[in-house]
Amino acid sequence: MNLEGALNRAWLKRGVGMSLLWPLSRMMGLLVGLRRIAYRRGVLKTTRLPVPVVVVGNRIVGGAGKTPTAIALIEHLKAKGWRPGVLSRGYKADRTDGAPLLLDHATHQQLTARFTGDEPMLIWRRTQVPVMVGRHRGQSGLALLKQHPEIDVLVCDDGLQHLALGRDLEVIVFDERGAGNGWLLPAGPLREPVSVRAPSGLRAPPLIVYNAKRASTSLAGHVGRTRLRPPVPLADWWSGQTPSQTLSTGQAVWAAAGIAQPARFFEALKTQGLKVTEAALPDHDAWDALPWPEQTEHVVLTEKDAVKLQPDRVTRERPRSNVWVAALDFAIEDDFWVQLDSALPARSSSPACASSQPN
Repeated sequence: MNLEGALNRAWLKRGVGMSLLWPLSRMMGLLVGLRRIAYRRGVLKTTRLPVPVVVVGNRIVGGAGKTPTAIALIEHLKAKGWRPGVLSRGYKADRTDGAPLLLDHATHQQLTARFTGDEPMLIWRRTQVPVMVGRHRGQSGLALLKQHPEIDVLVCDDGLQHLALGRDLEVIVFDERGAGNGWLLPAGPLREPVSVRAPSGLRAPPLIVYNAKRASTSLAGHVGRTRLRPPVPLADWWSGQTPSQTLSTGQAVWAAAGIAQPARFFEALKTQGLKVTEAALPDHDAWDALPWPEQTEHVVLTEKDAVKLQPDRVTRERPRSNVWVAALDFAIEDDFWVQLDSALPARSSSPACASSQPN
């Protein structure tokens, strides 16, 4: 088990090791509280954008399902007639400057997931809506609206603690870990307390989504369900073509997953009747080396990993391997969408100017 996995297991209980770190967690809580007060009182400034902003994020560290939730949200907004854009930090992107980077129909062929980050590239490929990648989401939002003035709502992927960005709605995602042992970093997995005072300016209380079989905290929320699609050939996935072939039930495959909870992916493949050899990689792995043996016949990847692997590289480095991609769909209870739609403002064709103001 890698360090990340070991920490996630340790953070589920209040063992001796975590208890020794508890004083640091108390200090973390103090810093989190002071920072929120600074934004609330205007000591630190919040950028308000001229279109509604929906922020998707976690209280807990690691992948709880932010990006699948953001994708489902974007597709819902499109179906309702909105013209969404996306703001993303681009975690672990191989860039030295913090300037906003646009990912859209005009630029995507010149960009790679290594440069944009894997999550922005995945969101682009799944939704085909413009994505602006940058550390300061307020600046990124202004840059995106300048490039794409047709956008009338922005979805911020993983921006819950980025209080410099004003928001109209917050969507907070938990998985089966819930709040873990209930402590803040480093003694627990929480970035901030499970219940904190919401930023001012929200149009409704934060919406809670559980990427789990049932609610995993005391917060009232909505349960989501994941469904893994049957794997498709890597080349067909990249081109968007109808799959040229399928995997047979009972087929032996090597499954590689550089995500926060690879066990979920492996179990979902097994429920499809595949015989899985598991290869768990670190979350956001750069894929500098292909992780399966040269003689492997069939390999299945997550979409988050597939955005970092072009078919021609497989042809060069593993010509005997057939690589497949299994996409993930995330569906949330109907009542969530009713509450979301009722909280959004009426669509406007003439957004107002942005401003910086206290949160």
